[in-house]
Amino acid sequence: MKQLITLAVLCTSFICLSQTNEIDSLTVELAYQKQDSAKVDTSLRLVKALYDAKSYKKALTYIDNTERLSKYLNHAKGIADVNYYKALIYAQKDDYYNAIDGYNRSKRYYNQLGDTLGIAKVNNSIGLIEIKRGNYSVGLENSLSAIHTFESRNLNDELSLAYNNLAEAYYNTNQIDKALEFNIKALNVRKQLRDSIGIKTSTKNIALLYSERKEHRKAIEYYEDVLNLINPNTDQKLKGEILPRIGAEYLRFKDYDKAAEYLVEGLKFNRQTKNEDGVLRALNAIGELNMQQNKLKLAENQINEAYNIATKINNRTELLKNYRLHKEIDSINGRFQNAFFWQGKYFNLKSELDKESLPIIPIITNPIKVEPLDNDTNFNAIAIKQKEAENEVMFKKLKAISYVLGSAFLIVSTILLLIYLKRKNTLKFNRELQEKNKEIKLRNEEFARQTQHLEEVNSVKDRLFSIVSHDLKDSISSIKGFIDLLKEDGISREEFYDLVPELSENADSASQLLFNLLNWSKSQMQNLEPKPELFNIQDVFRNKMSLVEQKVEQKRIVLIDESRRDFIYADKSMIEIVIQNLITNAVKFTRVGDVITVSNSDHDGNSLICIEDTGVGISRENIDKLFQNGTFTTRGTSNEKGTGLGLTICKELVELNKGRIWVESTQGVGTKFYVELPKANPEN
Repeated sequence: MKQLITLAVLCTSFICLSQTNEIDSLTVELAYQKQDSAKVDTSLRLVKALYDAKSYKKALTYIDNTERLSKYLNHAKGIADVNYYKALIYAQKDDYYNAIDGYNRSKRYYNQLGDTLGIAKVNNSIGLIEIKRGNYSVGLENSLSAIHTFESRNLNDELSLAYNNLAEAYYNTNQIDKALEFNIKALNVRKQLRDSIGIKTSTKNIALLYSERKEHRKAIEYYEDVLNLINPNTDQKLKGEILPRIGAEYLRFKDYDKAAEYLVEGLKFNRQTKNEDGVLRALNAIGELNMQQNKLKLAENQINEAYNIATKINNRTELLKNYRLHKEIDSINGRFQNAFFWQGKYFNLKSELDKESLPIIPIITNPIKVEPLDNDTNFNAIAIKQKEAENEVMFKKLKAISYVLGSAFLIVSTILLLIYLKRKNTLKFNRELQEKNKEIKLRNEEFARQTQHLEEVNSVKDRLFSIVSHDLKDSISSIKGFIDLLKEDGISREEFYDLVPELSENADSASQLLFNLLNWSKSQMQNLEPKPELFNIQDVFRNKMSLVEQKVEQKRIVLIDESRRDFIYADKSMIEIVIQNLITNAVKFTRVGDVITVSNSDHDGNSLICIEDTGVGISRENIDKLFQNGTFTTRGTSNEKGTGLGLTICKELVELNKGRIWVESTQGVGTKFYVELPKANPEN
């Protein structure tokens, strides 16, 4: 680390020494030059070097001398450039009146010279000043007029500043999409320039804008990019700001583990660095997290601490969030009088902040107009006469050239016309040929897809009937054997009654196998057409739970019903098949004394069904096989058999009803199957 710091100091010293050497060299060169245009050019290079070195007072001295010499020599380019640098220095000093005066002077000369780049640089600089003054419409107009010139000439330094100005102006005029567009453009240019500070600033701005647009995953992506760019020695404040913001974004998704990870780290880091603003932001977010997880006492302590910090440092944005959190926690705890008090404070502060967020329109809403001085007028008259003489000579040359070009144009036009007519016929033939080839290619691709699908179906069918024939044979043979023994008096009735549970299990296995086989075959023949309706999912839970009561009692499993009355828009019979399969699987893979919990809740306007068990769990490699288009099965904790088709059918039925199904499992701990289904017609 010490070596890196030493290297950085040496690099900085070398840069400063290089700037000093350049200034000294230009000063000596300037002293020995004659009073001509070359001296003006050298002087301008010296002024630029002094400006880059932020030696503004000395630069202004050379600017005055250069301006006098340029006027004496009628050097229009020199006068334009020197006024531009003078304006840049005044802008750095926030002397906007003199800055705009200088920009307008330089712009007049650039217009006379037809210097589009000079005009663009001036427009962009005026745009920056107008944006800083709050005059966003004029600032946008000037910066936009400069952008095209900078882009066509790949002037990345100027583009970076122009894009940034436009992004700021659009944000302050509540045009969030445009602000995001130009922040992304600024980021791309700053990456080309390897401007590390600018990259971090633009990346953070993009994350903030995505957050404001409620695109929280995008916001998280860019916040994490900022964290990866942070220098631990110089960017502590930035890190303290970003960590709570990422945590707050994860909180929007109710991803409590990720949110807690970033928020706890952010709180700890900001306490260590004594960054009260970061501590405040982290406490507000952690308080909200704990409140959502029903840790009300802890949440209240954190929200109270955040309130004390917010009032101390007068961070009104976070104070507004704190008022809302106070209102919510008092409402949960039944302290409605307090909640009403916080609600009033929240709306009062929100009204104040909304007023302050409006763009400030200054009294002066147009760029400052500056009348030309007498010296400028005299110079303009001389320049105009000189320009007229040059234009007369140029006109004669252009007239002669135009005659030659006219003749050449006629000849070339005739040749091109003949080539065009021939090429048009060739292109027409080629186009027709390409369209036929494209049509043949599409047909071949469709044929290949159908062939592949048939091969997959045949493969699944072969594996399926191999399993079905074996399992059905075992189950039915077992049942027939028991019945034959009873029929032939091979066993007593008492012995037969002892074997009834095993006989029942074999019958259930055969029944479940045929049930799944029938539904699978229907889905493969594409005859399953959902007939959606609104129905109460709690009724389905209770009906399907009653079917497994005997098996639950045999295995001494605890079956908990946490379902609640809620309506789902789907094909009821299909969803009954899904719920029956999932509950049967949970019973199959739980041990004696394990717990199965059935529940449903709201999730982003849909109904989220959860079948959770504390059974044997599923390994990572087997999870990947569950929903594949094939047969995969394992035996249950009591050696129960399966068909391997249940979850495949479940997936197809859920997706037919515009839903989705997934699983979370830890081997040896338990399994959660989730089904998300619409609560209303998705098309409406």
